[in-house]
Amino acid sequence: MSKLTRQDLHSLEEYDRIRPEFRARVMAHKANRKVPLGPMATLYFEDRLTMQYQVQEMLRIERIFEAEGIEDELAAYNPLIPDGSNWKATFMIEVPEPDERRKVLARLVGIEDRVWVQVGDLPRVYAIADEDMERDTEDKTSSVHFLRFELTPEMVAAAKSGAPIRAGVDHPEYNHEGVLEEPVRASLVADLD
Repeated sequence: MSKLTRQDLHSLEEYDRIRPEFRARVMAHKANRKVPLGPMATLYFEDRLTMQYQVQEMLRIERIFEAEGIEDELAAYNPLIPDGSNWKATFMIEVPEPDERRKVLARLVGIEDRVWVQVGDLPRVYAIADEDMERDTEDKTSSVHFLRFELTPEMVAAAKSGAPIRAGVDHPEYNHEGVLEEPVRASLVADLD
């Protein structure tokens, strides 16, 4: 999957004009890339379109139109686009109430390293987490982590041949898993070369 360049982006004025329909298209696309893992964790699998949307929104919010600022946003978000042999995801621990969230994040230190995907009966692939920066401490984890799941050629072939895909977390304080529904499975298979 190719990375984004400045030529792939709309000017602020053009983006403002097309934003409602573009946003609707991206939200429909994202619906097939969301994998709930139990009651308070979710994997949001990223791809070129989700990252184009993210960059466009950041440029819009920050009113960035200079070449250097645009390049900075591309450099921040292009690493989240899959490379053809992997899946990349934003992992979120979603606890709305601040006091409860603090307690949960303290119990879930290291959870980002216990998130996995599995293609068919092949071995689980555990996430490579937060390659850009550490997001946890000894006392608590972050509510947002960026994950990469690197697949073997055998796993890619099995996924393309229709093997079921599972995802889960096996942290001592949080253990959930499930099979990806077909629209989500198909969307992830499209990320693979």
